[in-house]
Amino acid sequence: MSSMEAFIRGLPKAELHLHIEGTLEPELAFDLAQKNGIVLPYAGVEQLRQAYRFTNLQSFLDLYYAATDVLRGAEDFEALTRAYLQRAHEQGVVHVELFFDPQVHMARGVALEEVLTGITCALDAAAHAYGITHRLIACFIRNLGSEAAMHTLNALLAHRTAIDGVGLDSTEYGYPPSLFAAVFARARAAGLHRVAHAGEEGPAAYINEALDLLQVQRVDHGVRCEDDPALVQRLARERIPLTVCPLSNVRLKVFDRIESHNLKRLLDAGLCVTVNSDDPAYFGGYVLENYLAVQQGLDLTADQARQLARNSFEASFMAPQERDGWMARVDRYQAITPR
Repeated sequence: MSSMEAFIRGLPKAELHLHIEGTLEPELAFDLAQKNGIVLPYAGVEQLRQAYRFTNLQSFLDLYYAATDVLRGAEDFEALTRAYLQRAHEQGVVHVELFFDPQVHMARGVALEEVLTGITCALDAAAHAYGITHRLIACFIRNLGSEAAMHTLNALLAHRTAIDGVGLDSTEYGYPPSLFAAVFARARAAGLHRVAHAGEEGPAAYINEALDLLQVQRVDHGVRCEDDPALVQRLARERIPLTVCPLSNVRLKVFDRIESHNLKRLLDAGLCVTVNSDDPAYFGGYVLENYLAVQQGLDLTADQARQLARNSFEASFMAPQERDGWMARVDRYQAITPR
């Protein structure tokens, strides 16, 4: 292990853009398929792993949603979440704000209670075993429309104590944030945090809509903001966080290679940029691999890596005292700083 890898691994981090369904590794998918009597259309683990290659966002989503069929009961969601949290702990994650897609599971006849019970069981166990704190964010699938999102929000509000926020994900083109203004207004009235995917494959205008019409507190992805210099200035001035997912961006052809990614430019422009893994089982790396990819590909210094970790806490929905404590701890982190 290089000194820089050891430094980044040891940095306390919050992960703020993580779809729990996107942590389904092929090995677990086959285990759960066997348990639940499901026949996957792949000869084995390696053939499924080879299928984790995409030409665009939609081709990824097609496989992503098909693979979730192996998740049937609370114990499956618990196993999935436990596996992610163990890996996250090993990579220095001390706080996670975890996304899940309730509509995907409810459409398959899986009760929302089953999903929530499994995920929260694992989150509570990780808090006890590793000290990892969490927030749970339910995402609406934008291509299912605003009426379905409102119906889902009604179901979620029956479990208000388990849910900390709402988000907006999936196919971006043709589904601008403005379609979901009423849904997010209701979520805001209920005291829920708000985030939204915008400016990944969609235009910078979607970021402005998410901020102005949905009143989101941070933007997931947001890398297209550079197309609008006034928006970049606004994001920097208002410290509106971007939860950037570098390896995902490369795999889905948002950038052709990591060396072309704009993360360093955004960081240098004063934006509150964070590094996250998105759907790590599909995109070739968890949070540590994403940090290492941008550190190596963009030639980041140890201080810049530290700033990214600090930003992750600043951008979190932690209680202010807890958040400030972790930011101070990152500032003091010097133990194995590489020369």
